[in-house]
Amino acid sequence: QVQLVESGGGSVQSGGSLRLSCVASGFKYSDYWGSCMGWFRQAPGQEREGVAIIDRDGKTTYVESVKGRFTISQDNAKNTLSLQMNSLKPEDTAMYYCAAGYLFTCPWTPSRYTYWGQGTQVTVSS
Repeated sequence: QVQLVESGGGSVQSGGSLRLSCVASGFKYSDYWGSCMGWFRQAPGQEREGVAIIDRDGKTTYVESVKGRFTISQDNAKNTLSLQMNSLKPEDTAMYYCAAGYLFTCPWTPSRYTYWGQGTQVTVSS
């Protein structure tokens, strides 16, 4: 059984930083031919969108709005996915979700990911 548990959300002022973590139990994303993990976010009244994705080989992709500010990383030994968020802006305010899937390519479409965490709230005030 796969479980994803996020932590690290909170409230910060504009320009501040937060680090999100996701512990993935039961998801051996380093052992399969195709596997993806990523961070998605959803603000009230908006659709869930991809923020950053990393594949089994460590290749990362980011949505344009967070490039240069956010960094996704994974610790295979600890089965932990992280998202370092710097220079936060009010428009980054959302519920952030960790997601995982056994996929040959890593899409931005949330529905392609099978496993989801419960989410952690990030609030950035101006």
